[in-house]
Amino acid sequence: MNNKTSGHPGKGLAVLECYEEIPCDPCRDICPFGAISIPGLITDIPQLDRLLCTGCGRCIPACPGQAIFIITYLPDEKKARISLPYEFLPYPTTGQKGWGLDRKGRPVCRAKVISLKLNKDYDHTAVLTIEIPSWHAREVRFFRRSHDDN
Repeated sequence: MNNKTSGHPGKGLAVLECYEEIPCDPCRDICPFGAISIPGLITDIPQLDRLLCTGCGRCIPACPGQAIFIITYLPDEKKARISLPYEFLPYPTTGQKGWGLDRKGRPVCRAKVISLKLNKDYDHTAVLTIEIPSWHAREVRFFRRSHDDN
């Protein structure tokens, strides 16, 4: 397990993968704990204060670039949960199995759907939480359902 990434087992932590310097700040505005800041200009890359982040996930659907994820390492240290933005239909269902994909869409590991949250405030972006082996948590950034459900 990587405690430096997760804070401690069971506590989720946001991962900001925003690499473009464009005018954007919804993540900062939506965070109720002030954990996300934009130092200087609105085009600066957002920064995360790991001590203030609770892993609530409100920042996930607020990001128009779908560049924010929550990683939660489970106490058994063998599994992790990743909450990520999801906009494909039909939505996967709880318990459904599939693949955790990397940033380039390549399969990394098997994944299982834990939950799917929809909220009218999310502007059609669902928040999907999947469970994967913990050693793949820094690689997996998307979910593809398995048609054979195995």
